[in-house]
Amino acid sequence: MEKKKWTMEDLTDEKIDAQIAKANDVWIQASLTEPRAKSVRYDQSEDKIIITLTNGDYVGLSPKLIQGLTEASPEQLKNVQLSGHGDSIHWEDLDADFSIPGLISGIFGTKAWMAELGRKGGKKTSIVKASASRENGKKGGRPRKSSSSTP
Repeated sequence: MEKKKWTMEDLTDEKIDAQIAKANDVWIQASLTEPRAKSVRYDQSEDKIIITLTNGDYVGLSPKLIQGLTEASPEQLKNVQLSGHGDSIHWEDLDADFSIPGLISGIFGTKAWMAELGRKGGKKTSIVKASASRENGKKGGRPRKSSSSTP
């Protein structure tokens, strides 16, 4: 990506005002279409980060699933701040920031972090999972992948 070289012609009051107006329009559109938070707090008894949305609904998230919060103490988790616009949350002590739309979408960290969560989840065993596996085995097991290649 090439950096733009700014010139004095780019820094006129009119051009700067136009850029600010454009940014305000983008922000207004986002605030109308993306989830926003009214409040955020850490509930130690439930071990959940509780986000109350502006529409009155709320979301409870486990800090054990969120990158950068897994090893945090309850005291650190309680020190959560909501941005002025309600679009993100921040932990100063942990240097961790998350967007509300990202958390609502289930994005708890980087792509690698999410892949690791999926890998760990796939290794979990349960009575239901074992039963389903036995039933599948009675039907011949998982279908084999086709090794034929079509041109």
